[in-house]
Amino acid sequence: MPSPLLALAWRESRTARRRLALYMSSIALGVAALVAIDSFTDNVTTSVREQSRALLGGDVSLSTRQPFPAKVTAIVDSLAGAGYGVADQVTFASMALLPGTGKTRLAQVRAVSAGFPFYGEITTQPAARWNALQEGRTAIVDPALLTSLGGKVGDELALGAGRFTIVATIDNVPGETGIAAAIGPRIYVADRWLPETGLLVFGSRAEYQTLIKLPANAANPKQFEQRFEKRLQSDRVRLRTSVENEFNLTRSIEQLRDFLGIVGLVALLLGGIGVASGVHAFVMRKIDTVAILRCLGATSRQVLVIYVAQAALMGLAGAIAGAAIGVGVQFLLPQVMRDFLPVDVSVRLSWPAILLGLGVGVWVALVFALGPLVSLRRISPLQALRREGDAEALRRARRDPLGWLVTLAIVASVVAIAISRAGSVRRGLAFAAGVGGAVLALWVSAGAVSWLARRVVRPGWPFTVRQGVAALYRPGNQTRAVALALGFGVFLMSTLYQVHGTLLRQLSLRLDASSANLVFFDVQDDQHAGLDSMIRAQGFSVVQEAPIIPMRISAINGVAVEQLMRDTTPGRRRAGWAMRREFRSTYRDTLVLSETLVAGKWFHDGSTGDTSQASVEKDVAEELHLTLGDVVTWNVQGVQVPVRITSLREVNWARFEPNFFVVFEPRALRDAPKQFVLLARVPGQEAVSRLQAAVIGQWPSISSVDLTLVQRTVKDVLTRVTMAIRFMAALSLALGIPVLFSAVSATRRERLREGVLLKTLGATRRQIGRILLSEYALLGLLGSLTGVALSFAAAWGLVRFVFEGTFVPTFAPALLVAAAMILLAVTIGLITGREVFAQTPMAAL
Repeated sequence: MPSPLLALAWRESRTARRRLALYMSSIALGVAALVAIDSFTDNVTTSVREQSRALLGGDVSLSTRQPFPAKVTAIVDSLAGAGYGVADQVTFASMALLPGTGKTRLAQVRAVSAGFPFYGEITTQPAARWNALQEGRTAIVDPALLTSLGGKVGDELALGAGRFTIVATIDNVPGETGIAAAIGPRIYVADRWLPETGLLVFGSRAEYQTLIKLPANAANPKQFEQRFEKRLQSDRVRLRTSVENEFNLTRSIEQLRDFLGIVGLVALLLGGIGVASGVHAFVMRKIDTVAILRCLGATSRQVLVIYVAQAALMGLAGAIAGAAIGVGVQFLLPQVMRDFLPVDVSVRLSWPAILLGLGVGVWVALVFALGPLVSLRRISPLQALRREGDAEALRRARRDPLGWLVTLAIVASVVAIAISRAGSVRRGLAFAAGVGGAVLALWVSAGAVSWLARRVVRPGWPFTVRQGVAALYRPGNQTRAVALALGFGVFLMSTLYQVHGTLLRQLSLRLDASSANLVFFDVQDDQHAGLDSMIRAQGFSVVQEAPIIPMRISAINGVAVEQLMRDTTPGRRRAGWAMRREFRSTYRDTLVLSETLVAGKWFHDGSTGDTSQASVEKDVAEELHLTLGDVVTWNVQGVQVPVRITSLREVNWARFEPNFFVVFEPRALRDAPKQFVLLARVPGQEAVSRLQAAVIGQWPSISSVDLTLVQRTVKDVLTRVTMAIRFMAALSLALGIPVLFSAVSATRRERLREGVLLKTLGATRRQIGRILLSEYALLGLLGSLTGVALSFAAAWGLVRFVFEGTFVPTFAPALLVAAAMILLAVTIGLITGREVFAQTPMAAL
C-alpha cells in the first residue's frame, strides 16, 4: 500500500482512535484487577517469608493438649542448659469478671513466661507495656474485652481466684489475625500466677506451648526437627519449625490467591467482551473508510494490518493504564484484608505481576479485537458507492474462515488463563467451564428474548414502546452485549447477598431452634449437683446436661494403634488424625434431636453382655474403617475399656448443643472421672449476666457461653468477611461500566441514523427519548433478571455443596441490585444517545 494511503488512514482515524481508547478502558480495568491481585499475593508471601520467625515467635515450637510428659520436660531442660532459649505459653478458655461492673465474658487466657516471644514484638496501648506483664499481678487484654465489660485500663480483672490489674490493651500480636479478637478476646498474664487462679483442673482444655530459640552456632530448625521429631511424636507432642510455619501460611495465601483469581478471570473476560464491543463499534464506523482505501488500491491484508496495529497499540495503552491502576489498588487490599492476614504486609512493586498483567492484557485485547477486525478483510470497494446498511455489510464480511480460527483462539486463551489462575488443570477447566456456562446462559437468554420480542410486539401498543421492543431484534441490535455486561455484574453482587443472607438466616434459626441460650462447661463432677441447684433455685430450667470423658483409642479388634498406623496399605490405611486425637465422649441411653441412627440398633441402659456397647458417628467410622461388631479398646485415664460398635449415627453438628463422635452406653463409663456440660434456658440479658456472675463467684473454674453473644460474634465475623468480598465484587462490577458503554456505543451509528430519520418523519424530541428509554429499560431488565436467575443457581450450589446448608432465596436484595443495574443501563444509554437529540433532519438528506 502506498505510504500516502497509510498516512491518510492514520490521520482519518485520529478521532476514531480516541473513541477506541475509551473502549480499551475495559481491558485497563481487567489488567488493574490482575495486577492488584498478583501484586498483593506477592507482597503477602514476601512478608510471610521475612516474618516467618516472628509469626511463630521462635525457631521451633513444641505444643500439646496435655502437660508435657516428664521425658519431654527433661529434653527441654537439657536444651535450656545447653544455651537454647526456652519460653512457655499456656492457652485456655475461661470466664473473665470485671468486679467494678459485675460483667463477665468468655476469653482466651494466655499465661506466658519471661522472654516470650523470642522474635517479633507484641505492641500495646499505652506503648511498651509488654514487659510490665512480668512485674506483678498484671494483665494485658484485647480492647474488645474492655468494650464488652465496660472497663478501662487500670481496672481490676478476676480470673478464677486470681486478681490482676489491667495495665494495657493489645495493639498487635505477630501471626494472629484481627478476626481472632472477635471470636474470643485475649488476656495475657504471667505464667507464675496461673496456679493461684485454680482454673486448670481435671478435664480442662488447654494448649501447652514451648518456644525454642536456637543458639547462633546450633543446627538449623530442619536439623533440629530431624533430631527430635520422632522422640516427641511418641508422646503426642507436635513440633513445628519457622520454615514449616512459613510453608503452611504460604499455602493458605495461595488458596486466597486462587479465590481472588476467580475475580481476576471474570475481570479479564469482561474486559475482553468490552474490547470486542468497542472494536465492533469502531469497525462499524470504518466501513466507508475501508471501502475508500480498497478503491485506492489497498489490499485486504494491508487494511487488516493497519487496524490490527491500531488495536494492539490501544490495547498496550489500556494495559499500561490498567497496570498503573492495579499498583494503586494493591495499596488498598492490605487494608481491606487486614482482619484476615497473619502478617503486616509491606507493600512494594511486584514487577513479575506487572509484566504478566501487561502481557496478558495486550493479548486479551488483541485476540478479542481480532473477531470484529477480521471482517474488514471482506469489505468490498463497492461499499463506497452502494449504500447498504452497515450491519448488512458487516454480516457479509463475516463469512471468513479466519473468523473461526479467531474464535478458537479466544476459547483457548480463556482456558489457558483460567488454568494459570487456578494453579491446576482440573480447577482451571472447572473455572473456565463455569464462566463459559454463565456466558452461554446470558447469550442464550438474550437470543431467546430477541426471538420472543419479534413475535410478541402488537400494533396496538404505543409507538414508542413498539420501537423500543423492535430494538431488541432489528439489525445491529446490542441485546447480547448488554445482557453479558449487565448480567455478570448482577450475577456477582446478587450471589454475594444470597449466600450472606442465607448463612445469617440459618444461624438465627439454629439459635432460635435451641431451647437453651446459656451453656456451662468445665463443670467438675463435684460441682454438677450444686450448679444444677443454683440454676433451678433462681427459677431457670436445665434443658440438657452431658457428661464428658476424655479418652484415646488404644486398639481396634485387638490390634494396637501403633501397629495400625504403620499399615499404609492402600484401602486399609486409617486416618491418622482420628488415631492420634483425644476424643471427648459421653454416655447416655437415648438419642438426641441432633442425631439420626443410620445403621445398627441403639443400646439401652439394661443391655447385658461381657462387652459394653457404643455408637460412632458415621464419618469417623469411615475414617477408621469401623463396621458394626468391631471392638474398640479405649484408654480412659489409664484404664482400658473395650466396647463393641453396635450402631452408626449421623450428627447435625450445626445445632448449638453438645454433640459427640462416640456415645457409650451408661454402664461403660458411669464410674469414670468426668466433667459436665449443662445447657440452661435463662430469659433476659440481665438474668444471664447475674447468673454468670453468681456461678463465677461460687466456682471460678466453670466457664459459660451466652449463645446470643455467639450469634453476635459470628455475625460480626461474617460482616467482616462480607465487606472484604464485597470490595472485590464491587471491583468486578466496576468493570461492567466501560463494557456497557462499549456495548451501547457499538450501534451508535445505526441509532443515530434511525433517530434522524424519525425526526425527519416528524418524531418529537420527547418521542425519541421515550423510544431510547424503552429500549434501554428492556435491555437492563433482560440483563438484570438473567443475572439474578443465575445468582440463585450459584448461591444454591455454594450453600448446598460448600456450606452444606439449605438455600433460602432472598428476593429483596436481588431486586434492589437488579433495579440499580436497570437504572445504570438506562443512564448510559441516554448519555450515549444524546447525539440523536442534537442532529437535525437535514443530516438524513
